[in-house]
Amino acid sequence: MLNKVVIVGGGTAGWMTASYFKAAFGERIDITLVESGHIGAVGVGEATFSDIRHFFEFLGLKEKDWMPACNATYKLAVRFENWREKGHYFYHPFEQMRSVNGFPLTDWWLQNGPSDRFDKDCFVMPSIIDAGLSPRHLDGSLIDQPFVEGADEMQGLTMSEHQGKTQFPYAYQFEAALLAKYLTQYSVERGVKHITDDVLDVSLDDRGWISGVTTKEHGEVTGDLYIDCTGFRGLLLNKALEVPFISYQDTLPNDSAVALQVPMDMERRGILPCTTATAQDAGWIWTIPLMGRVGTGYVYAKDYLSPEDAERTLREFVGPAAADVSANHIKMRIGRSENSWANNCVAIGLASGFVEPLESTGIFFIHHAIEQLAKNFPNEDWNPTQRDLYNDSIAHVMDGVREFLVLHYVAAKRSDTQYWRDTKTRQIPDSLAERLERWKTQLPDSETVYPYYHGLPPYSYMCILLGMGGIDLKPSPALALSDPGAAQREFEEIREKTRHLSGTLPKAYDYFAQMH
Repeated sequence: MLNKVVIVGGGTAGWMTASYFKAAFGERIDITLVESGHIGAVGVGEATFSDIRHFFEFLGLKEKDWMPACNATYKLAVRFENWREKGHYFYHPFEQMRSVNGFPLTDWWLQNGPSDRFDKDCFVMPSIIDAGLSPRHLDGSLIDQPFVEGADEMQGLTMSEHQGKTQFPYAYQFEAALLAKYLTQYSVERGVKHITDDVLDVSLDDRGWISGVTTKEHGEVTGDLYIDCTGFRGLLLNKALEVPFISYQDTLPNDSAVALQVPMDMERRGILPCTTATAQDAGWIWTIPLMGRVGTGYVYAKDYLSPEDAERTLREFVGPAAADVSANHIKMRIGRSENSWANNCVAIGLASGFVEPLESTGIFFIHHAIEQLAKNFPNEDWNPTQRDLYNDSIAHVMDGVREFLVLHYVAAKRSDTQYWRDTKTRQIPDSLAERLERWKTQLPDSETVYPYYHGLPPYSYMCILLGMGGIDLKPSPALALSDPGAAQREFEEIREKTRHLSGTLPKAYDYFAQMH
């Protein structure tokens, strides 16, 4: 087996890769990570999918080990504000969709729901979030026994293999720079060589494969496999190997962001355990509550808004607490590399591809890529089948997420500015257009959503369609022939469970204060 790996670039992508490979392969693999001391990480992707817990479990880390060091909090859902109309909000939660008589509860809600809030009628989590509560009791026990951490039969499965077997009720939010620092220590203690230096050149051999990277102070660094974690620059894959980049800008025009890290008294403010996406005139603002600060940023399209106006809007949105906070302006490269593995180079993270962080997919992409590379790790014959399997998996995940994000804009009822009016006439992927026609008659299911693994189950599509309000939806005609009694009992069970948990769970801030 090849065993000498050179990772170029640190940040979340580089150090997640180094730590995972050390946990997977131990001393049988030699890893060198080279990162510049002058190039800062983008570091705005602070929210995750619930699958990220498998990463920490794989490393043998418990929440109490790493969460306090990263100012981490729980994320029970994405909260969408003002996408339908100003003042309206709904949740896309991490919670298994219930079914009654073979139909999802959302179908029964469309037929005769108890209220106009599908999320609170069909799920428990939205009410828990509104109350600012933790999904764990102060003794550490989780709210639901079916969500079993570390069950023997679940160990060793990849994210795609886990999907459908369980739905864990939360993900994490954390300071990306602190996570990279924590994983740096974890990796170096287990033998990863850490070089802080600038890469001046990437050398290619006669075949066009990478033979080494030249650094300013440490000379040439060589390996068998090179992993490009250089962010939007794509220093190895896109620049040195000239792998083309496929843009998604035709369907996802947001290409810029301005971010603030705002210190706040979180005990006084309270922690809403979710990531919030608040629609604006030319994009949307994220709000991520952490221990000690709030991460926030305006994602927008430069064709509709200037950087100066975006920063002004963001500061006004945050209020006086943002007055002395420096802003980080980011130019986003939206799309993916044609292939993320070429010759002896694999790109992971932003160098591979990126979509706007509307559903917290950035770290999910990293985790998925690491798992797939570990699964398809090459040997000395560099079997092209392994490379092709990897590239297909990465492309499917990114193309599927692209479709899902486009759905947010197509389905949003809001149309009060040119930006929002254009979301209704802009080109969308052909396959999504076909699926939308089906969903107008029948809500999404496993047979009508994007067919390849991309981290998003059918109920996620239901939540976006029902919450955004811009597409007329109908319940299955078969419900007219079914007894609604069982569905009404399910709605009542959700209300009762919500009432019970609201009276027994601690505030999210109190739980994390105890952990700290």
